[in-house]
Amino acid sequence: MASLRNANPRLKKYFKENYIPQVCEALLCGILVTCPEDPLRFLEGMIMVIIKSGLQNLLWDMCIAPSMKPNIRRLSETYLEQLFELDDQLMTPELMIKACSFYTGHLVKTHFGTWRDITHANQNVVLADKMNRAVTRYNFRLQKSVFHHWHSYIEDQKEKLKNMVLRIQRIIYCHKLTIILTKWRNRARYKNKKKEDELISKHELQLKKWRNRLLLKGASAGKSNLPEQSSSEVCLVGETPECDISQLPERAILQIFFYLSLKDVIICGQVNRAWMLMTQLSSLWNAIDFSTVKHVIPDKYIVSTLQRWRLNVLRLNFRGCLLRPRTFRSASHCRNLQELNVSDCPTFTDESMRHISEGCPGVLYLNLSNTTITNRTMRLLPRHFHNLQNLSLAYCRRFTDKGLQYLNLGNGCHKLIYLDLSGCTQISVQGFRYIANSCTGILHLTINDMPTLTDNCIKALVEKCSHITSMVFTGAPHISDCTFKALSTCKLRKIRFEGNKRITDASFKFIDKNYPNLSHIYMADCKGITDSSLRSLSPLKQLTVLNLANCVRIGDVGLRQFLDGPASVRIRELNLSNCVQLSDVSVMKLSERCPNLNYLSLRNCEHLTAQGIAYIVNIFSLVSIDLSGTDISNEALNVLSRHKNLKELSVSACYRITDDGIQITDSAMEILSAKCHYLHILDISGCVLLTDQILEDLQIGCKQLRILKMQYCTNISKNAAERMSSKVQQQEYNSNDPPHWFGYDRAGNPLTQPDNITSSKGSLELTVEKSTYSSEEEVA
Repeated sequence: MASLRNANPRLKKYFKENYIPQVCEALLCGILVTCPEDPLRFLEGMIMVIIKSGLQNLLWDMCIAPSMKPNIRRLSETYLEQLFELDDQLMTPELMIKACSFYTGHLVKTHFGTWRDITHANQNVVLADKMNRAVTRYNFRLQKSVFHHWHSYIEDQKEKLKNMVLRIQRIIYCHKLTIILTKWRNRARYKNKKKEDELISKHELQLKKWRNRLLLKGASAGKSNLPEQSSSEVCLVGETPECDISQLPERAILQIFFYLSLKDVIICGQVNRAWMLMTQLSSLWNAIDFSTVKHVIPDKYIVSTLQRWRLNVLRLNFRGCLLRPRTFRSASHCRNLQELNVSDCPTFTDESMRHISEGCPGVLYLNLSNTTITNRTMRLLPRHFHNLQNLSLAYCRRFTDKGLQYLNLGNGCHKLIYLDLSGCTQISVQGFRYIANSCTGILHLTINDMPTLTDNCIKALVEKCSHITSMVFTGAPHISDCTFKALSTCKLRKIRFEGNKRITDASFKFIDKNYPNLSHIYMADCKGITDSSLRSLSPLKQLTVLNLANCVRIGDVGLRQFLDGPASVRIRELNLSNCVQLSDVSVMKLSERCPNLNYLSLRNCEHLTAQGIAYIVNIFSLVSIDLSGTDISNEALNVLSRHKNLKELSVSACYRITDDGIQITDSAMEILSAKCHYLHILDISGCVLLTDQILEDLQIGCKQLRILKMQYCTNISKNAAERMSSKVQQQEYNSNDPPHWFGYDRAGNPLTQPDNITSSKGSLELTVEKSTYSSEEEVA
């Protein structure tokens, strides 16, 4: 049959409107099922049936007898539409497979859902039973866990209670023991004190009798015109004195003999057997100082002494001793030696050092300053002195960079914390690198009098020595601001530079940013420092010591900015000597912002007046002040006498001060000797108007005076000075004319000759001595 797919649309419409495919389908199905003998007549009869029924009621099985109709369901309304290709939606095998799959899946889903419902009904019962059992078990486990925690808590509480009871019992027991021991100690102290008092009274009585007997013997000897003998000779020649200090406690005997030199101890050991036993106390020979008797005691005695006390000697001092190598070798017998000082010993050699290093491996402190040691000694240090902590090689110029390289041999000198390389000008940048590799734990570094020291040397050193806290560079003119930048990796607490002109305000900017824990700053005679530097130092909260002596460009503005910061609260020592631009304004600010200031130096501050001294009196913590070279007079000194806590006062080269400034009177409240009872040190050198009267006033008012300096006091007589020397421990006196740089003559008149007057007092006093009551000392 031809296909109508490509037929005329009009023809396709005709076929559909007249049900041609349905008629053909019904007739064809009837023929195929009934298989009539006469198909034409069968078709004729069926056509008539279709006409009577109408085309609208036409079915595909209308031409089949009811008994022969199949029990199948057709998949489509008609097959002839597809047969004649009247419909574009053809029924393909793929669609059939898809339809069957859908039908099968729907059927399976229906039966599975029924099975699932039946199964779920059974499972719900089982699940409910399981849930009930699970809840029961969970409750049981929960109760068990809670009971376990409760039981553990109760046990811990019982243990704590038991420990507390034991602790209380122990405290009570210790308290009882404390009470018992306190009572026993007080009773023992009372008995011991009573015994000592009785012993001291007995000795005083014996000493008094002995003195009376000595005076009587001296008087009788004078009457008999015998040769005069000294008191010590009379004591030795006469009968044995009854006063026996050997009965004193051992601690008191040691305290007495510690004040004696080695020579005096030896002499005391020759008095008698009792004194010899006292001088043989082992603790007395822990430290032996041969430097004080270097010109008296021969080598053989030193050898015998070290041989005898070799197990007790801990500290040896041979400083400046000119001894034979064999004598130095005897120090190797002191196995427990911890400190050795052989500085300034010209005969000390590498061979001596070899014997000492082999015999004394426990040395902690070693001073080889100004000796002739070479690289051989440097090789011995790391091999034998494994615990060496302090090493001084100052002014030892015979070792080289290679010797410093030896410090890394063996166990090395990694425990070294202090190193002094002052004056070792032969060390190069490579030498400092060797030090950095060998001594990474250095904390304190001192390099003085080394003009060859440069910034590169410091950079090479701090590459690995990042723990340095203290650095001292005096006499190093080539150090510049780059050094401070290189030191930013270290946690510096103390720095000291003197006589350097290349350090500027830029260095202090590094200090402000990188060294917040800095506590000591010594920048004496650094001409490049200005007021800007002080402004950079003001944020340092830990600063306690500041020395800016001879920094002539510092003025009132910079000091005021420094004192406005937090650094002024903790400052205890301030040295502003030769800062000639400072005036009373700075002193006023000091009294307001420095409550803990102990040491103040205003030497040669010419603009300071009596008004400024009045502000100094308000610094109650001040114990030492230096006003030398200032233009103060009696009025200022009388005002200063209001400060009752002063222990050290220097007013040298103050030619306007007279006796009236210090003498005792009833009319003035501001009298130095009447008010400053605790004055220990007084320097009145150059005060040419003072007379003998001042010494009498000082004897009456200043009972605790220990040191008195009276250089260039032309009106004080020698006899008065000799009488005063018995009242103080140390005295310096001469009646020479004052030096020309003082600017006045012996009568106090200013010098008019330009040849005799220097341009500035500050430029001449480049070295400012540190006060006895300074709060901090330089690292040894």
